[in-house]
Amino acid sequence: MKLFYSILAIILISSNYTNAQDFYDIETIQTIELNFAESNWDQLMDNAYSAESGYIMAQSITINGTSFDSVGVKYKGNSSYSANQVKNPWHIELDTYKEQEYDGYTDIKLANGYKDPSMVREVLAYQIVGQYMVAPKANYANLYVNGQLIGLYTNTESISKRFMGDRFGSKENTRFKCSPPDGAGPQSSDYPNLVYLGQDSTDYYDSYEIKSDEGWQDLIDLTDSLANHTDEIENILDINRVLWMLAFHNVIVNLDSYIGRFAQNYYLYRSDQNQFMPVVWDLNESFGVFSQTGTINLNNTTAKQQMTHLLHENDTQFPLVQKLLSNPTYKRMYLAHMKTIVEENFEDGSYFTTASNLQTIIDDAVQADGNKFFTYNNFISNLTSDITSGGGPGGGTYPGLSNLMDGRSDYLLGLSDFNQTEPEITAITLSTNSPELLDNITITSSVNNANTVYLGFRNKSLTAPFTKVEMFDDGAHGDGEANDGIYGTDIIISSPFMEYYVYAENNDLGKFSPRRAEYEFYEINAFDNSASGVVINEFMASNDVTEADQDGEFDDWIEFYNNGMDELDLSGYYLTDDADDLTKWSFPVNTVIAPGAYLVVWADNDQDQDGLHTNFKLSSSGETILLVSPQDNSILDAIAYPSQLTDISYGRFPNGTGPFVEMNPTFNAENTNAIDNTEDFIETKEFKIYPNPADDFFIIEFNDSAHSNFIRIYDMTGKSVYSGNVINNTSINTSAWTSGMYFIKSESTVSKIMVR
Repeated sequence: MKLFYSILAIILISSNYTNAQDFYDIETIQTIELNFAESNWDQLMDNAYSAESGYIMAQSITINGTSFDSVGVKYKGNSSYSANQVKNPWHIELDTYKEQEYDGYTDIKLANGYKDPSMVREVLAYQIVGQYMVAPKANYANLYVNGQLIGLYTNTESISKRFMGDRFGSKENTRFKCSPPDGAGPQSSDYPNLVYLGQDSTDYYDSYEIKSDEGWQDLIDLTDSLANHTDEIENILDINRVLWMLAFHNVIVNLDSYIGRFAQNYYLYRSDQNQFMPVVWDLNESFGVFSQTGTINLNNTTAKQQMTHLLHENDTQFPLVQKLLSNPTYKRMYLAHMKTIVEENFEDGSYFTTASNLQTIIDDAVQADGNKFFTYNNFISNLTSDITSGGGPGGGTYPGLSNLMDGRSDYLLGLSDFNQTEPEITAITLSTNSPELLDNITITSSVNNANTVYLGFRNKSLTAPFTKVEMFDDGAHGDGEANDGIYGTDIIISSPFMEYYVYAENNDLGKFSPRRAEYEFYEINAFDNSASGVVINEFMASNDVTEADQDGEFDDWIEFYNNGMDELDLSGYYLTDDADDLTKWSFPVNTVIAPGAYLVVWADNDQDQDGLHTNFKLSSSGETILLVSPQDNSILDAIAYPSQLTDISYGRFPNGTGPFVEMNPTFNAENTNAIDNTEDFIETKEFKIYPNPADDFFIIEFNDSAHSNFIRIYDMTGKSVYSGNVINNTSINTSAWTSGMYFIKSESTVSKIMVR
């Protein structure tokens, strides 16, 4: 049996929301223009808000030049809304009256910067948390109404059914907005803190807003588990996501959240595997604006810098913190997550570079905003300096970002909990680099300073929990000699695509590899193309000018090649970009490919056209393509690919049998034009790299030199060897790196460099 296998040990970062590259492009201020038939539109909006009567109709909306008529609009917010101010927060719903959307989005949420002199808090916070867990995208928009500029807003992706479908692969399950429906405040003691209130669902109505058709009993079961069945809590709650959320809120002193007085501003969605997964929301008062912890008020910046990292550890009114941190392993995981967030964002000051870049992007728009709540001088100075009472609405103190976070970073990293010796995880190795399905393979890792090591693994999934098994250093688990610092365990390759990570802990601290697990992980690919000679031979996921279909459209395409000696009828075979939906698109009747011949399918989500056109598109940010047999849904061939360059294809070289490499496209023809990635000078759409190969260093020159850019560099095992925000013409020192190929990943580009 002839088999083709691929194993790619790189970090896989979810790319199921590629539309956000446009409407939520961080460097582009969106332009949103609303038109009302009525001149008293503001009074109508205030009346609707007061009466809680829902949306009113705007005559039309134009988004970045694209117009729609008849859309639903309303004011939103709690303390950020006032009938006496011009610049209120908005919820715009494009499909209230008609089926219409913009770039796949139907809901637009605009926040007004009511308590943020810097105007970067919310966008910056979403940028940070999005590195560690599923989170909405956010950028900026200028809003005009009837031709008049209302002001600059934060534009944040709605936590809608569409969001759930994109991030979690389903959208009809139980979903709660965990904020009191009537708003949180001193007037109420109904908080969504997940305290168990008994089995009567009506006792929960004033604290939670249900967004699904049903699910109150699911929520009750969760609170009951936290209160009475913590030994089974992993069955109903995604612990790792929750720990990331709690760590994030604590690090950035975001107290208008679960860890603050009102224990609010998050969503819960129950996955197909019945685990509740949190999604953070409403970060406009992050970085120390909100002062109330629920036990004490942090009334000055020093108090916020030194807020305890174990806030609510023993507080029964915050069971999500109290119950989880009472478990020693969960507490060590929480501390590991906190340390990762601090070291990756604040210790090196990269957050400040990002914040400065955001202010550069919006500077002109802030100056033009005649309805802003703070002065332009406040905007500039709040990046570093506190704005004290009287500087904005409601008084209070708005900590300078660097004043708060530089001090907080120093404080946290100076605590004994973060100064203990942490485990060291290196050299994660598979016993075979070409595993077959159902093979039993050994995974080993060198680990120092640990007394317990776990492997987490699962079949490829957006939401499935990881199975955790202990790794041993006893000489009996493929780990070499006993007590040699190498830990091992066996797993069955039960799926063509598997994901895994390693976690180690001692009595003080835990450590993950990769550090952002379980949001990031390593991947094993093992698949069999022996059932036929047909393989995925070449594809293009970003086709601008290379090849047009029969209607003149430059769409994504996938080329197949028949390596066999016989003609093969592909009728009824499946093609998909989703490992959880193997029968997504089927080849039509009489689709035949001769031996030594090529066949091209257009991946354009346009089945109304003549010829072979799928019901999905390819993501240029990276995803998976699978060819599936109709007999037993077995996978005949597949490729999990990284970010793609425009008009550069990805194909097998040598043709039909070799590994996938970047190519000058050979549409419907033999692959002969593989790009040699070891040239002296490489240019991508974002940056240039030279020299390549590198001996002691290489230089990154960005096409847009005005901003810093976040990059991460991995070796061939998937281990991150470098990460951070870099500026133009940065020199990366490689003198201590092992010789070999490395992957450089920016927000939308992956490139390679050879180190000698």
